[in-house]
Amino acid sequence: MLHIVLCEPEIPANTGNIIRLCANTGAALHLIHPLGFLWDNAKLRRAGLDYYEWVGVQHYTSLQAFCDATASTRLLAFSTKGKRSYHDIAYQPWDALLFGQESAGLPAHILHSFPPEDILRIPMQPVSRSVNLSNAVAIVLYEAWRQLGFVGGR
Repeated sequence: MLHIVLCEPEIPANTGNIIRLCANTGAALHLIHPLGFLWDNAKLRRAGLDYYEWVGVQHYTSLQAFCDATASTRLLAFSTKGKRSYHDIAYQPWDALLFGQESAGLPAHILHSFPPEDILRIPMQPVSRSVNLSNAVAIVLYEAWRQLGFVGGR
């Protein structure tokens, strides 16, 4: 099972869309607090529709708490600052895919803790700033799942 890790997400609709995405791909969702919204936000519920019951969302007080709880999982960071493209890696079934805030991405202190080969990017036009968080997660998650043979899918 792949793991999606959102570090301090700010927009409830993005997180709701990612809940639905995780339900449809069999991925687990992990949220690093603080969140930029209340967990019972109506926009979050609307975007996630009725998929909440299919996704066991885990909450953590910090990225370190997540790492401590999932020590055997390879953690890959996604950032516009990455030099390696998201499709230039062989994904493993228990990989954790880490994404930052919508407004700022992953903080520098987190990025500096990763080896450069584990910081991946999504190619885009040079004038672009970033891809929407839920779209970025979808792009990467489906590539990882494709590489793994869409295990569990139909």
